[in-house]
Amino acid sequence: MIESRDGGRALEVRVRHEVLRIEPWGIDSLRVRVAQHRIVEDIPGALLTPEPTHPAVRVDPTTGRITNGALTAVVEKVPTDTGVIALLRFERSDTGEELLAEQQAHFWWPGARVFQAHGGGYGRLEQRFAAYDGERLFGLGQHSHGRLDQKGMVLDLVQRNGEVSIPFLLSSRGYGLLWNMPGVGRVELAENGTRWVADGARQIDYWITTGDTPADVLAHYADATGHPPLLPEWATGFWQSKLRYRDQEELLEVAREHRRRGLPLSVIVVDFFHWPHLGDWRFDPADWPDPEGMIAELDELGVKLLVSVWPSVSPLSDNYPMMRDAGMLVGTERGVPLHAPWHDKGMGTEMPVAFYDPTNPAAREFVWKTAKRNYFDLGVRAFWLDACEPELQPGHPHNLSFAAGPGTEVACLYPRENARTFFEGARAEGEDVVLLCRSAWAGSQRYGAAVWSGDIPPTWESLRAQVRAGLNIALSGIPWWTTDIGGFHGGDPDSPEYRELFVRWFAYGAFCPLFRLHGVREPRMPFGPDMTGGPNEVWSYGEEVLGHLTRLLAMRERLRPYLGEQMRVAHETGIPPMRPLFVDYPDDARAWEVEDQFLLGPDVLVAPVLEAGARSRRVYLPEGARWTDAWTGTDYEGGTTVRADAPLDRIPVFLRDGAPIPVSD
Repeated sequence: MIESRDGGRALEVRVRHEVLRIEPWGIDSLRVRVAQHRIVEDIPGALLTPEPTHPAVRVDPTTGRITNGALTAVVEKVPTDTGVIALLRFERSDTGEELLAEQQAHFWWPGARVFQAHGGGYGRLEQRFAAYDGERLFGLGQHSHGRLDQKGMVLDLVQRNGEVSIPFLLSSRGYGLLWNMPGVGRVELAENGTRWVADGARQIDYWITTGDTPADVLAHYADATGHPPLLPEWATGFWQSKLRYRDQEELLEVAREHRRRGLPLSVIVVDFFHWPHLGDWRFDPADWPDPEGMIAELDELGVKLLVSVWPSVSPLSDNYPMMRDAGMLVGTERGVPLHAPWHDKGMGTEMPVAFYDPTNPAAREFVWKTAKRNYFDLGVRAFWLDACEPELQPGHPHNLSFAAGPGTEVACLYPRENARTFFEGARAEGEDVVLLCRSAWAGSQRYGAAVWSGDIPPTWESLRAQVRAGLNIALSGIPWWTTDIGGFHGGDPDSPEYRELFVRWFAYGAFCPLFRLHGVREPRMPFGPDMTGGPNEVWSYGEEVLGHLTRLLAMRERLRPYLGEQMRVAHETGIPPMRPLFVDYPDDARAWEVEDQFLLGPDVLVAPVLEAGARSRRVYLPEGARWTDAWTGTDYEGGTTVRADAPLDRIPVFLRDGAPIPVSD
C-alpha cells in the first residue's frame, strides 16, 4: 500500500510488516524512516524540527513520488521471487538525474533493507545503496586512516579516542546523507555498494539533502542539525598546554613568562589530576589554593583559563554515592556499572570508575551545578571535555545502559550530550562557554563543541593524517578543530629530527581554526597523579626553533581578524573555516583530488609541509581565481600546479585574487 499522509505532506509505504515513511525535512531535504509495524517517534537523533516547506506528493498503485524543492524521492513496489518489496531512489527534481538509489542485496533475499530480530522490538538493521563509478565520499567525522576520500573504506560507527563517529557523508554526486542513528554499527563504502549497519536498533532513520554546490549541502546540514554559536574573539589566539601543570604557581609562571618575552597567549590549561578525586569537579586546594586569584591574575595578563573536566566518577568521590543512588551514572546491561580503570589521587592502585549519564536531564543538571559552583562562579569560561567518548576500558558500548536507551542503540550520543550539559548550563546563566571536546556526534556543533584529534603519535605520518582528518570533520558539521601540535604520545624537545617536525606542525597549527600546543614530551613518567610530562613551552625547543615559532605566533595574531570573520560565517551558514578546495571550486575536477592542501576561508590557501627534509613542495591552485604567493608576491593563474619554496620558517600560502590578508609581515 502506498499512501499520501499528513495532508499530502508525506509518503508512506506498507509492505507486509514493514512501514516506510518519507517526509520533507528542511529545504531540498527528506527524512526516511523504516520500521516493523509502526514508526517510533521518541528515539534520540540529531535532527531539529525543520521550518515547513511545501512538498508535492503523487501516488499510484505501484509508485509514489515526493518532491521537496530540488530533491525528489521515488518509491516503487517491485515484484521479486520472494514477494513484493519497496525500493527507493532519490533524484534531482529539475533533471531527473539519479543521486542515490537503494540496492537489493540479492535477487532472492534480502532486499535493500534488513531487519534481523534480537527480540523486544530490537534487531540488527541494514540499509543498502548502490555504488557509482567515480563517486567520492567525504565527512563521517574524524578518523586516523589518513585519507580524505573515503570511498572503499569500512568505518566503525563507534566513539574512540581519536576516532570521532559523525555519520554524515558528503558525496561528489551532489548529495549529503546523515545516518540519524546514534547506535553502534558500521558503514561500508564498497565498490559494489554502500551498506549502513546498526548492531541493534528499532528502526532505520536517515536524512538526505542536495544542492547545486557542496556549500549548499553543508548549509542544509547545519539547518537540519544546528548552527554553531559564535566563538568569542579570544578563542582565535594561541592556546598553551603541556601534559600537566602540577600546581597553581607553575601554571602562572608560564603565563608570566609569555608576558616577559612579549609572546602572545590567549589560553592556558589546567589538565587532569587537578581534582581531589575524579568526579569531584573542583580544584584540589593542596595544589590550587587560590583559583579565583589565579584566574584574576590571568585576566590581567589577557589569558583565559581552560579547565579539564572528565565525565568519570571515582567511588572515592563525595559525589559518587548520591549519583549512584539517584540513577545519574551510566548503568550496564550485565555486571557491575564500572567502565574503566583509573589510578587517581588517594587510590594507591588502579581502581574501576563510572561515568555520569548525560542523557539523563537530572544528571546534566547536577554536574553543571557542581561545575558552576567550583569553576564557572570563579571565572572559568572554557572547559576541556576530555575522555568524553566516553573512554571505555574494555570497549563495551553494547553493555552500557543509558536513560536514553541501551548502549547499542544510543552510545554514540554521549559526547554530544556531555557538551550539552555545559553549553545549556552556561546559557541559562546568560553566558557562553568554549568547549574543547575529544569526541562529538551529529549536532554537537549546536552546543558549541570544538574538537581536537585526540591522543596521536608525534610522527610525520600522523601529521599527514591530521590534515585529512581535520578536513573530514569540518565536512561533518564541526567548524572548530585542532590537533595536539607536535603529537601527544612523546617527542623529544632536544632531538633535531623532532624539532623539524615540531616546527612544521606548529606552522600547520597556525592555520587551523584553533591554535593549540599540547603533548606529553620526553622524559615521560608512569601514568598516575604524579605525572607531569616533559617541557612543552615554545622556548623548550632551543633558540633557533623559538625564532621560527615567534614569527608564526605573530602571523597568527595578524590573521585573527580574518579568522573572526570566518567564525561568523560558520555561525550563520554552517560553512567551516577550514575546508577542502572543492567546497569553493566544485567545477574544478582537480580540486576534488587534492588531499594535502586546504582553504582557510575563501581567501587563504594553505599547503602544509608534510615530509621530513622538504624545503619546497608542489601546490595546486584551483581554476577560477588568480593566486598570489603570500611570501613573495608572485601571481599565478588558477588551474596550475607550481613548486613553492618552503624553507623551515614558512609553509606555502597563497591568497585569492590579491586578497589583503596579512600573512607576511
